[in-house]
Amino acid sequence: MSLRPTRVLHAEERLDEPRHDAATLERSLAHVAAVNRWLGGWRALRGHLGALLPATRPARVLDIGTGSADGPAMLARWARSTGRALHIVATDVHPQMLEVARRRTGAFPEIRVQAADALALPFPDRSFDAALLTLTLHHLEGDDQLRVLREMARVATWVVVGELDRSWLNYIGAKLLAWTLWRRNPITRHDGPLSVLRAYTAAELLELARAAGLVRPRVSHHPFQRLVLVGGGAARGPGEPPPPTPQQPQARHGEPVSGRRP
Repeated sequence: MSLRPTRVLHAEERLDEPRHDAATLERSLAHVAAVNRWLGGWRALRGHLGALLPATRPARVLDIGTGSADGPAMLARWARSTGRALHIVATDVHPQMLEVARRRTGAFPEIRVQAADALALPFPDRSFDAALLTLTLHHLEGDDQLRVLREMARVATWVVVGELDRSWLNYIGAKLLAWTLWRRNPITRHDGPLSVLRAYTAAELLELARAAGLVRPRVSHHPFQRLVLVGGGAARGPGEPPPPTPQQPQARHGEPVSGRRP
C-alpha cells in the first residue's frame, strides 16, 4: 500500500448538486461546521489570520464558498472577544446555502452574505485584507483551482486556504464518521471520505500556489490532519514591494513547510 491515497479526480461531491432537500442540507452543513470546530479547522485558520490582519484599523475579510457561514460567524465572535473591528463578506454560488448563511448570520451585522462566483469575483482589486477558502479548493478541477487562487490574489492582500491533508489516517477517520455519526445523512456520508481523496498533500498545495503566482506561499501542517496555505496577493501597485513573508502562528499550531523550491 502506498504511503498516501491516490488523489481522485473528476468525482463530484453531492454537496455541489444544484438542489437539495433543505433539512438534509442543513444537517450536512452542520456536520461540516462541527468538523471545523472540533477538529481544529477554524483554530488553525484563526491563528494565521490573527497574524495577518491589521490590528489598528477595521479589517476586511472575504470568505469564499461560505456554506452555512460558520467560519465568518467564528471570526466575528473572535474579533468581538479581542476588540478587533472586522467586516466580513461571506460568498457562495449555491442559492440554498446562501439562504442558510443569511439565516445563521442574522445576529452579526459585521457579516454581509452575497452571491458570488469564486472564478469571477465581483470585487475590485485589493478590496480585502484577506481572502479565505476553507475545504472548497478540492471541489474544483484542473485550471479552475488556479483561477480561484488568482482571483483571491487579485482582490486581497493575503490568500488563506484551509484544506485536508490527503492521508490514510484522515481517510480512515472520515470512513469511521461516515459509518457512525454521518450514517443517516446521504450528503455527508458520501462526501466526507471523498473529500479526503480529493484533497492535497502539502507539496501539492504549495505547487498550486506557485503556479497561481501567489507571493511567497507557505503551507503549514496542523493537528487533525489539516493544512493551511498562506500567500501574498499578486496584485501590486507600480513599484510596490510584495507583502512580507507570512508570519507563522505559535509552534503549537503546526510546523511550516518552506515556500522555497528544493
